Amino acid sequence: MLTPSPTALPVRRLTHRDLIACADLSEDRGWPREEHKWSLLLTAGQGYGIDDPAGGLMAACAVTRYGPQERPELSAIGMMLVAERHARQGLGRHLLRHVVSALGPTPLTLHATPLGRPLYEELGFKTTGRAEMVSGHFLPGGPAPTVPTRAATAGDLPAIIRLDEDVFGTDRTHMITRLPAFADRLRVAVEDGRIIGYAAAWPNMDTHVIGPLIARDTETARALVASLAAHTDRPLRTDVDVRHEDLLAWLKERGLASVAFNSVMTHGITELPGDWTRRFAPLTVAAG
Repeated sequence: MLTPSPTALPVRRLTHRDLIACADLSEDRGWPREEHKWSLLLTAGQGYGIDDPAGGLMAACAVTRYGPQERPELSAIGMMLVAERHARQGLGRHLLRHVVSALGPTPLTLHATPLGRPLYEELGFKTTGRAEMVSGHFLPGGPAPTVPTRAATAGDLPAIIRLDEDVFGTDRTHMITRLPAFADRLRVAVEDGRIIGYAAAWPNMDTHVIGPLIARDTETARALVASLAAHTDRPLRTDVDVRHEDLLAWLKERGLASVAFNSVMTHGITELPGDWTRRFAPLTVAAG
């Protein structure tokens, strides 16, 4: 009996019931299991996967849509993974082709590692920017931030959502409203009673990831990071748009070190919407 080609296997929608299988797939490729992040992506977004006839998943990825649900204005693709035992058989290309086709004319974005970028370029994605991952224990010191920050409250959510949409360029209400439960800390920067920035720190294995980081300027971004760092003993990690050179230099002065660079890629648009000057770091690169 002939064994079907892996690229002939069907792609299906994943649900939260596939959480453990997704985490197993991450671990199989040497990534952290990241069940907390997978849970967010599978509830706020949509997973796609290919079942392994022997059990588990052969490949998977996550898609997060933004804007009106009936006509999304932007979709982010992340967590593109193929099991080690099925690598180099065309499964990643097969899965990505299916996802791009399923999303139709919706503009797409993703963060690509150097290893994954050739595949994305083959399918029409263009590099439009770069992000630098930095990580380490934050070392307090230097001049104290001049921008006041405080813990966010439930009453701040409408203002945070409005600010986020202005900066990100499309509505992310379904993601931002999950932040209070997803993150360990959510803080806002305030001037004259008006929110001018916000940031979250959420747990990912043994680190706290800072993201989103939305701020009026670099000084505001520094104040938010410092206030989040003051409430954790874990190493911090964040992915900063490389155009924010001053923030990256400050983070490295405060003890964080460069880990990797990812290419920010788009499909169907020449650049991301919104205001990059106030968009310092994403919630997670997997969600754009």
